[in-house]
Amino acid sequence: MIKVDMSSESAPEAAKPGGPAPGVMAQFHLGDVWVRTASALVLVAAAVGSLTLGGGVFATFWLVGAVGVYVEWQKLIGAPLPWTRQISGGLVLCLVAFLARKGFWEIAWVAMALSAAFNCWAVGPGYRRWAAFGVFYAGGLLLAVIGLRNADFFGPAAIGWLFAVVWGTDVCAYFAGRLIGGPKLCRRISPGKTWSGAVVGVICGAAFGAVAGHFWPDVNAPLAPLFGLGLVAGSLAQCGDLFESAVKRRFDVKDSSHLIPGHGGFMDRLDGFIAAAIFAALFGLARGLPSPAAGLFFWQ
Repeated sequence: MIKVDMSSESAPEAAKPGGPAPGVMAQFHLGDVWVRTASALVLVAAAVGSLTLGGGVFATFWLVGAVGVYVEWQKLIGAPLPWTRQISGGLVLCLVAFLARKGFWEIAWVAMALSAAFNCWAVGPGYRRWAAFGVFYAGGLLLAVIGLRNADFFGPAAIGWLFAVVWGTDVCAYFAGRLIGGPKLCRRISPGKTWSGAVVGVICGAAFGAVAGHFWPDVNAPLAPLFGLGLVAGSLAQCGDLFESAVKRRFDVKDSSHLIPGHGGFMDRLDGFIAAAIFAALFGLARGLPSPAAGLFFWQ
């Protein structure tokens, strides 16, 4: 929903011999950038608005995203009883969002585990692990963002930092991959992605995140630790993108859906953010400070 990745990083086709020289946009394969940019700006505005309002608005925004990811995942794998799994899992995610807001984390995990077990029963042999994983894939996103945002002081800054890292990584990887080109990152999974795009994107995303965390009102987090965290989070965001591409190739699907003009579906937009958000929540939690969000910024 809030991933600002513009497209794959495929190189443009060569101009036909004797034909007119391609313009700058066509030369660097940027001809569809305006539609994608318009869609991305709408999504960014909605995400930032939900972050600013917080509370139930924030939880509802991300609940919609998580349910969208879950429904697309269950449709993508092509297992039996899709509507049964989609409806039951969507209701469980609503319960998980409510429990997470109230701080009942253990009960939320139990609810997700029961939903995964139901999916295993519903699909039968051959699809069980895929159907079950979809619950934790979408539910993990929901628990991560609500867990980070719940902190009154550091919560908004934690989500803002994630936005800066993931969006910065996606946008800079998109343009660097087209302008620089070079060897492919993982040709078999995502033929368009380049090493140049990935490296430049991760470094820029980490820098944007460090600046955002350092200058966030009243936070003033040190730049060096935030930059290091941003490098890990940005790298995981790229891995999350590749993971979703691998799953789609496994089930021979090009886009998870066509809900977002020029951007595919919820899974296509949130794949990298899911990985980065779960990492941030687990890292912050592991530091043993009053909140996972505080664990990202408090280094004294």
